[in-house]
Amino acid sequence: MFKVTPNPPDIDPTSPYESIDSRKLHEAADRALDHYLLPPGSTPPPRRTRGMYAVTADTKNEELLTDASETLASAKTIAQDVAHLLPAPQRRALLGIAQLIMLGELAVNRVLDNLEPPA
Repeated sequence: MFKVTPNPPDIDPTSPYESIDSRKLHEAADRALDHYLLPPGSTPPPRRTRGMYAVTADTKNEELLTDASETLASAKTIAQDVAHLLPAPQRRALLGIAQLIMLGELAVNRVLDNLEPPA
């Protein structure tokens, strides 16, 4: 049997990018985005440092409720997406769980609506 295309070239199996420091890569990406997306002469807004998944005493109630609302919305979406992959009995159970999550999300959103804006 005749092969029309040549064999692929032999290459080094290791990637040249395996040893990149992710912090340096992240900083470089931020600089590039700031360069292209910020208008000339403006400075980027200062970043607020916040520990991931840290609930501290100084965390504001509105921030906690917003995070809870977004988490519940994500959980509801995941449950609904997975429910479509299951047979009928399991699907009904998971859709019931998704509805309970939605009710919790509605309650959190109502509390957010009722909060007084800070003066």
